[in-house]
Amino acid sequence: MHTVVVGTSGVTASDVLAVARGGARVELSDEAVAALTAARGIVDALAAKPDPVYGVSTGFGALATRHIGQELRTQLQRNIVRSHAAGMGPRVEREVVRALMFLRLKTVCSGHTGVRPEVAQTMADVLNAGITPVVHEYGSLGCSGDLAPLSHCALTLMGEGDAEGPDGTVRPAGELLAEHGIAPVELREKEGLALLNGTDGMLGMLIMALADLDTLYKSADVTAALSLEALLGTEKVLAPELHAIRPHPGQGAAAANMLAVLQGSGLTGHHQDDAPRVQDAYSVRCAPQVAGAGRDTMAHARLVAERELASAVDNPVVLPDGRVESNGNFHGAPVAYVLDFLAIAAADLASIAERRTDRLLDKNRSHGLPPFLADDAGVDSGLMIAQYTQAALVSELKRLAVPASADSIPSSAMQEDHVSMGWSAARKLRTAVDNLTRVIAIELYAATRAVELREGLTPAPATRAVLDAVRAAGVEGPGPDRFLAPDLAAADAFVREGRLVAAVESVTGPLR
Repeated sequence: MHTVVVGTSGVTASDVLAVARGGARVELSDEAVAALTAARGIVDALAAKPDPVYGVSTGFGALATRHIGQELRTQLQRNIVRSHAAGMGPRVEREVVRALMFLRLKTVCSGHTGVRPEVAQTMADVLNAGITPVVHEYGSLGCSGDLAPLSHCALTLMGEGDAEGPDGTVRPAGELLAEHGIAPVELREKEGLALLNGTDGMLGMLIMALADLDTLYKSADVTAALSLEALLGTEKVLAPELHAIRPHPGQGAAAANMLAVLQGSGLTGHHQDDAPRVQDAYSVRCAPQVAGAGRDTMAHARLVAERELASAVDNPVVLPDGRVESNGNFHGAPVAYVLDFLAIAAADLASIAERRTDRLLDKNRSHGLPPFLADDAGVDSGLMIAQYTQAALVSELKRLAVPASADSIPSSAMQEDHVSMGWSAARKLRTAVDNLTRVIAIELYAATRAVELREGLTPAPATRAVLDAVRAAGVEGPGPDRFLAPDLAAADAFVREGRLVAAVESVTGPLR
C-alpha cells in the first residue's frame, strides 16, 4: 500500500488525494517528531508560568479573558472538543473527513502548534485503521477554522462520539479504537484548540474538486467537439493562430483539445456545400473561450491550494524563537473565494453545454437532424425530456454559483464578527461538480446519437473511439423511445469515471 510521509513543510495535493480517496497509509517523519517535541517543550514551559497565555492557560474566543488554573486545564481542553462537536445534518462523505483529518495532521506536524508527538501519532493511527469520525454537514462558518467538523474528529481521538469502522458500520468511537489497539488521547494544554483551528475541511474539498474538474473540463472539450461535429460545424475557429492572438492559456488548451478530437473528421465543414453558414452559434464557436476561462480560474485556485498546503494554520502558533502568538491565519477567505469562483465557472460551463444540446434537438437549428433526435418524431419524443433534465441541472448550478463568501454572520458574542463561510462554499461546490458531470453526460448522450444519425459521413477517429466505448458501456444509440434513465446513468458513470477522456486519449494522446 502507498505510504505518505508527513514532514514539517506541508504536503502535496497528490498526498491528500492518496489518503482521502486511495486509503494510503500515513507516517510521521523523524523531522516532524523532532519539531513536535521542540514546540511542545515551549508550550510546557509557558504553561508552568503564572502569566496567562491564550490557548494554553485561558478560555477561548469571547471567554479568552479568564485565566485557567493548572488543575482545570485538562478539563478545559476536553471541554472545548465536546462543546464544539455541535454539528447537525447529514453525514459528510468519508473522503472529506479523511482529507480533513490528514490536513490537520499536516499542520500539527509543522511544529507550530505545540501538540505532543503522541497525539499526532494517534491521528495517523486512526487514519491507518480506516476509522472515520462522523462529521455533519452544518457547523462551520469557515473562521477560527472548520470548528465543528474538526471537533467531531478530535472527539474520536478522545474515544468519544461515533465513527465509521473500516467495514462501513457506525459504532461508538471508543469501541473502534480498542479493536485496533489505539489508546484514546488525554489532551493537555493547547492541544484541544490546536486540533480544531484550521481550514482543513474547505481545503480538502477544494483539492478534490480541482481533481474532478480537471477531468470534467477535458470531458467538456470532447463533448463540445462532438456537438460541433454533429452540427456540421467548422473546426477553423479552433486554429492555433486564432487563439495565439488572445493568449489566455486555458483557451488555447481547450481549442487544442477540440481540434485533436476532430482531427480527420468527415463531418466538419460540410454545411458549406449546400447551406452556407457564415458562422456557428456562440455555444459552438466560443466553447474554447468559456472552457478556457474556467481552466484559468482553476489555475488560480490551484495556486491558492498549494499555498494553503504549505501553511501552518492555527491560533495561537508557536514561533521558532519561542514566542506563542495569536493571529488570524485561520480565516478562510483565500480558500472560500476560489471555491466560489469555481462554482461560477462550473455553472457557465454547464450552461454552454446545455445550449449545444438544445441546438442538437431543435430541427430548426440542427441542420438536418430529426426533431429531438427521435426515431419517429411525434410517435417518439426522443431526447426531449433528457434536455429538460439537463436544463433543471443547469438552473440548480446557477443557484449554487451564488457566492457563499460574500456573506458573513457574526458569532461568539461578536468576537468572531466576520467569517468566511468557506465550508459552505466547499459543500455547494461538491454539488456543483456532481451536477456538472450530469450535464456533460447528457450532452455526450445527445451528441453521440446525433453523430450516428449523420449517415454517409465519417466521424473523426477519436469520435469513433468514443462511440465504441460508450456503446460498450451500455449507453444505447439511436432507435425508438425506451426507458432513458438507465442510459443517462450509464453516460454519467462513463464521464465521472474518466472513461470518456480515456477513450479519446487512446487516439489523440494526452489532452491538455
